[in-house]
Amino acid sequence: MRRNLMDILVCPECKGELNLVVSVEQDDEIVEGSLGCSVCDIAYPIEDTIPNMLPPALR
Repeated sequence: MRRNLMDILVCPECKGELNLVVSVEQDDEIVEGSLGCSVCDIAYPIEDTIPNMLPPALR
């Protein structure tokens, strides 16, 4: 995932702002990490550069 996606991504549950936590970054791309909603406190994982934006009940 590229950091500039943070400008357009919002929480799919409540449309709240997402906070980025990076575990592994390589060549200006986030390989592993998570996106956390500051409103409803749901975390969305980033695995192999792909953010999983499905609600927890659908994962």
